[in-house]
Amino acid sequence: MKKPCIRLKRLTFILLLIFLCRINPATAQDELSDSQVKDRLQFIEQALERGKSNANQWWYGWLIGYSAATIAQGAFGLASDDKSTRQDMALGVATTFLGAAGQIIMPMTPGSARAGLADIAESTPAERKEKLVRAEKLLQECASREREGRSWKTHAITGVVNLSSGLIVWLGFKRSAWEGLGNFALNTAITEAQIWTQPTRAIRDYDNYNKTYESEQKLSCRKPGRNWSVNIYPGGIGIGVIF
Repeated sequence: MKKPCIRLKRLTFILLLIFLCRINPATAQDELSDSQVKDRLQFIEQALERGKSNANQWWYGWLIGYSAATIAQGAFGLASDDKSTRQDMALGVATTFLGAAGQIIMPMTPGSARAGLADIAESTPAERKEKLVRAEKLLQECASREREGRSWKTHAITGVVNLSSGLIVWLGFKRSAWEGLGNFALNTAITEAQIWTQPTRAIRDYDNYNKTYESEQKLSCRKPGRNWSVNIYPGGIGIGVIF
């Protein structure tokens, strides 16, 4: 009767030992050191600073261009006595106004991301980690905004607007099909130029960031999972839990 009891005690002791050894999460693997956090923060801050100028130039440039075209066409249409000219200018005002509204509705995230990050404190390691979480999110948002700006959805939306404008000229104003096609082609050239001149630096910076640090640990602020493991060895079975 003693041998089974001894084996049971030994098995209990082994299970407890394994449990205690593995109960702590591998924070050393998951948590970044302060120097790593600083390095990542520097990378992102420099990337956001580099991308700010081009993003703002593109966004304000097209906003001012569309706004000026809206005002000029409106004034020219009001001053003209020709029916066709007034129709063309009214339609032009509608399309350029939509272009300006699109710029306002879809602000260029890379243009303001750096300013939002500068106000976050980073005097302690804990604050720097929190700032890095926000910085990574901002860089990802910048890249997503640029990808969205060149996505098929953007081409499709502007295409629908341009096609509608051409159909209005042809069918609504009762002009020739060639005039409607010319209106469509002109508006398409403008909107495609707007799309393809949009900066893409944040996309490259975000991809470079992931490539540069993909082999390093993830931030420990992510919620750890719970894993079970079973180890079989001569003389017993071990069960471990990682919280």
